[in-house]
Amino acid sequence: MEYVAGQIARLRQSWTAGDTRLVLWTFTATLFLSAVLLFSVQPMFAKMVLPKLGGSPSVWAVSMCFFQAVLLAGYCYAHLLNRYLPQRLIPIAHMAVLALAMFALPIGLSESRAEPPAGDAYGWLIVTLALGVGLPFFAVSANAPLLQSWFARTGHPHAGDPYFLYGASNLGSLAALLAYPILIEPFSGLVHQAALWAVGFLALAMMIALCGMMMVTAASANGAHSSPLAAEASSHLDARQPTVAQRAGWVALAFVPSGLLVAFTSYVTTDIASAPFLWVLPLAMFLATFILVFRDKPYIPHRWMLLLQPIATIVVLLGISLVGNRGWQVASIGGTLAFFVATMVCHRELFERRPASRYLTEFYLWMSLGGVLGGMFAALIAPQIFSTIWEYPLLLVLAMACRPGMSARISGSEARELAVVCAAGVATMVLLTFLQGRGLLLVPNAVLSLLVLLGFGSLCVLQRDKALRQFAYAVMAALTLVILPSQISRGEAERSFFGTHRVTTTGDGKVRMLLHGTTLHGADRLIAEDGSPVQKPVPMTYYHPESPMALGAEVMRNGKSSAGPVRVGIVGLGSGAMACNARAGEPWRFYEIDPVVVRIARDATRFRYLSSCQPEADIVLGDARLTLAKEPSARFDYLVIDAFSSDAVPVHLLTVEALNLYLDKLSPDGLLALHVSNRHLDLVSVATAVAGAVPGLHTAVAIDKQTGQGFDRTSSQVVLVSRSPATIERVLALPFAKPTKPSALRPWTDDYSDILGAIWQRYGR
Repeated sequence: MEYVAGQIARLRQSWTAGDTRLVLWTFTATLFLSAVLLFSVQPMFAKMVLPKLGGSPSVWAVSMCFFQAVLLAGYCYAHLLNRYLPQRLIPIAHMAVLALAMFALPIGLSESRAEPPAGDAYGWLIVTLALGVGLPFFAVSANAPLLQSWFARTGHPHAGDPYFLYGASNLGSLAALLAYPILIEPFSGLVHQAALWAVGFLALAMMIALCGMMMVTAASANGAHSSPLAAEASSHLDARQPTVAQRAGWVALAFVPSGLLVAFTSYVTTDIASAPFLWVLPLAMFLATFILVFRDKPYIPHRWMLLLQPIATIVVLLGISLVGNRGWQVASIGGTLAFFVATMVCHRELFERRPASRYLTEFYLWMSLGGVLGGMFAALIAPQIFSTIWEYPLLLVLAMACRPGMSARISGSEARELAVVCAAGVATMVLLTFLQGRGLLLVPNAVLSLLVLLGFGSLCVLQRDKALRQFAYAVMAALTLVILPSQISRGEAERSFFGTHRVTTTGDGKVRMLLHGTTLHGADRLIAEDGSPVQKPVPMTYYHPESPMALGAEVMRNGKSSAGPVRVGIVGLGSGAMACNARAGEPWRFYEIDPVVVRIARDATRFRYLSSCQPEADIVLGDARLTLAKEPSARFDYLVIDAFSSDAVPVHLLTVEALNLYLDKLSPDGLLALHVSNRHLDLVSVATAVAGAVPGLHTAVAIDKQTGQGFDRTSSQVVLVSRSPATIERVLALPFAKPTKPSALRPWTDDYSDILGAIWQRYGR
């Protein structure tokens, strides 16, 4: 004990003697570890809750909104501590909060949150996040402003402008986000991750105690010289109290990039997968911008960002206007640049408007409020008021209003000229739409939209150093998406927690399609190629009568060992096309998580499969894992898993535990079909690895590469699994079926999955 007391006394002597390097490195390391914990827990806990909500991309959007709200609460708590508590009591109060949070470790899902109620996914998720991770996250979230304000009281030479420590905090955040999908998720399960996080939390608490001792010791030794007011004397920052306009500016400049982060992430993950690997990349870019610009001299010249911003914004608008996967690729790849540049511009403007260090916690508080409002708008409000992801282009255009010079006055003649140009543009677009609708223009819809958008886009790019004009022309370019025909505005769209569903018709009016993102989820031929109306619908796309999924039912009909009709379960309803592959007397049951999909499929004015083939279709609403678990064992002879949202993968439906559930619901010689067609991931290897982890299974893969005219027949990949070798032998007799090859991937489980490995298997081998 004497040795420990001696070491503490020696440390205190070094602090009071002005060992600036020790103080600086201690605060920097503590902020770094705090940020690592803060941003590693976000994808970790969101991944825990993801299976409960069908793997929806909205899980991450709502989670980000929740974490931003708790971050705001943490910043508010830090601000109140600094304002109302005596200096020596602040570390004690914060240590008490940290100690209280330790009772919530290790983090995990509460047993009471087993199943979300129907129709209240948003509320259920927010309560689950609060109960599972709310208190520890709150305790850690206060550290960034709190420790920086403590540092401002240490008397360190840089105490007058401690904003540079924000870079250390964001470096830790960035390290955590990049390490999670690359080093943590592929090699560690969720239980192990939670245990490691708890150990890190304990280490952080000890480091914060050390920082508190440094601050109190330095303050008592140096007196007034260690106060923020004394430190500000050598600072170039404006020491005046912030005005209402300044505070509103901080909120607005934080609102736009925060909302854009959520909107861009939702747009990208809709077509690949809702998984930490894709969640963290935009968030890592978001944090990297703080590191790059929250310093006196930004690493990348600000003028470069101002030059690139209008170009990148117009490229994204062009991509959104295009139809199909190519447009999504342009909007996503170009959107990555546009998101980065827009965030750089907003965050640099925030840094330029920062106040003196005495208002540091208030600055972060208003900044956090803007972040929360932006996240709420994109995650909670936009899905309720927009039928598709309109918030993505809207926020990109709003970022153009965050450029320097927006508040500069323009002459009356300039204002009139700008108003005339914009009014003429709107009138022209309305006229073109009118003429196009009556067939008076020979220019295709896509070309017409492209030309008008390019015109306003060129005006936007060319108006350098005229921020207001650039913003006005960017607004006009975005309006082309609303007024003129485009990918985002065509057809009828409905939006739910689980994504955007669009019902549209081909240009010749012969086929009606159901799209989720850019992925075709079903089609119904209305007019035959000879021009005659189609009276009774025939399944199309992946579900045509000779498709692997349709022939799987035929295999069971021809070889079922028990008497009676084949009992069929279909996970994923889509347009309802599979219903028309049923035979009279066969009991078919459909499982669908999204009420909007059920409504679309039952609407005979949209798709006729259910109304024509199974008007009283047995449909169970809810997540497949949860609803199937309630079924008796051996309930089905044939079970089809076709529950992908766009090309996104609901990971929890492709795990060892999920496979064991499916097998329990199948008869002994029953057949399981896993529809694994995907543009981005090698899900055949994933499904094969999962099946290989369960003893006694036999597998085959059916790759149907034949395509028909229009959408009558599209290629598909289906992995078929059975405990009966005789059943798989009948499957292998199909012309497109073959035995599966051993997979090099580690089997996915409820505790472990690796999206990055599946992408690498698809593109890297």
